[in-house]
Formats: sequence, C-alpha cells, structure tokens
Amino acid sequence: MAGTDRGNTVKIKNYVKPASLEEAWELNQKRSARLIGGMMWLRTGRQTIATAVDLAGLGLNEIEETEEEFRIGAMVTLRQLELHPGLAAYTGGAMREAVRSIVGVQFRNLATVGGSIWGRFGFSDVLTLFLALDTRVLLYRAGEMSLWEFAGMKKDNDILTGLTVRKRPQKTAYLAYRNTKTDFPVLTCAMALPAGKDVGDFQGMAAVGARPGRAICLELPESCREDLIRGAAGEEALSELTGQAAREMAKLVPTGSNLRAGAEYRSHLARVLLKRNLEQLLGAEKGGAL
Repeated sequence: MAGTDRGNTVKIKNYVKPASLEEAWELNQKRSARLIGGMMWLRTGRQTIATAVDLAGLGLNEIEETEEEFRIGAMVTLRQLELHPGLAAYTGGAMREAVRSIVGVQFRNLATVGGSIWGRFGFSDVLTLFLALDTRVLLYRAGEMSLWEFAGMKKDNDILTGLTVRKRPQKTAYLAYRNTKTDFPVLTCAMALPAGKDVGDFQGMAAVGARPGRAICLELPESCREDLIRGAAGEEALSELTGQAAREMAKLVPTGSNLRAGAEYRSHLARVLLKRNLEQLLGAEKGGAL
C-alpha cells in the first residue's frame, strides 16, 4: 500500500484494524508501528511503516454534547467540528472560524482531531483554539489531563482517544492571519472571556500560535483585567484598555522567523489580533490595521 504526494511516498507493509483500544495500544508499543487516522500529514513524508494501526473501527468518531461538556472522539474530522451546531453555538462561531481555512473541504473531511492535537504542530489552528477553551485530553493509559499540560509533553506510545471541553459561561473569538487563503497561518490567536459579571475563577484566556512555534497561553493583564471583564469603562476608555491589554500580552509572545514572516512582523500581528479579539468579545469599535 502506498500514497504519493509531490514525489513523497509512504509504504505500509502491514495494515491492522484492531478490535479494541487495548489491542491498538499493544500494537503501538512496537517502534515499527504507527497509528493512522486521516493520514493527511503522515502521507507527506517519505517513509516505510512496518505496521499501520487504524483506529477507524473503535467508535472514536462522534461528538457527544451534554449539559456540562462536549466529548470529542479522536477520529472526529475537522469538518465535523466545522459543522457541529452545538460547538458553533457554544463558541459563537469560533470553532468554524478556526478550521474553515485549513486547506479545503476534502482535506477537512479526512483530517482528524486526534491527529491535529497529537501532532502538537506549531502551525495548528485547532490546537490554538482548544487551548483557549477548558479542554482536557483523554489518553488510553495516562488518563485525563489538561491540554496545556499535554501540549508540553514529549510524544510517547500512548493513544489519544479524545477530548473533553467543559462548558463554562464564556465568550470565544478566533482570528488567524494568512498570506494567502488556505495557506499555513502566519499567526493564530484565540481568546475566551467570561460571559457576565459573575466570573468566578475564570479570568479569561488567550492562546497565540504559529509564532512559528507551538501555541502558548496568556492571561489578561492584571492592570486592566477587572475593567475589561466587568465592562466598567466607557467606549473611549475601553478602546484604550483593549490596546493596553494587547500590547502587554503581545510582549509575552516569543516569535521567530521563517519563510512566511519575520519575528518582528509576528510580534506586530500578535498585538493586532489580540486587540481585535478583545474588541470583538467586548463589543468595542474594531480598529487597528495590519
């Protein structure tokens, strides 16, 4: 079995479709084995896989919504995320916004949540958005942990079975900048703020990715957090506060250079996208040209 892309070839010697997660885990302990999902990124390399372990038959392709949370299986496709009405309502359209520019519909019909999260890709729109939500990963052996903790871990031979997103009163926004449509992003930015004045322990969260490194999380600056969350400022003062918050957060975002953009430009984009997300969530006047 082989797949080709621009001269790259993936050869699979042995294809296995396990009947259980335990069987899949045992197979995956061998260094020569690889878990496969949509294979959208895996197939772009040139390699030989001794044993390909397909998780497609293990019931991991559903999104379940309860009053408390969303449970998203690892084999759920990006297109399912894009079209799910519950996720759209909960994130205010941010879920669709985060995935709609990822290549094309055919690609999103195959690319999986599990592959996107497990890869911890620096360019990942998906990782950026889920970091701004109250997301936990579900691992077959290691159990449940926060996505932020998981994103910082080294890859091992465990199996990512899915995600949970706990519902909390919040407003969510997502923005990304691309040089051309469907290209990898130059910078990604997701933000979640408490909905209403009774915020509890949640004080807001932002995630900035494609720096070009893996997305990082940021909290609202203490200097203006209270006024921003509780809406204690007028329109003119609010515009100043969003600018101040964006500048302070952008300073905490390490950026680098690659073929798509330089570090200085990414730092500028971080400030602009953070401010625009704040403006969108707080209902302030939009502004700040790139």
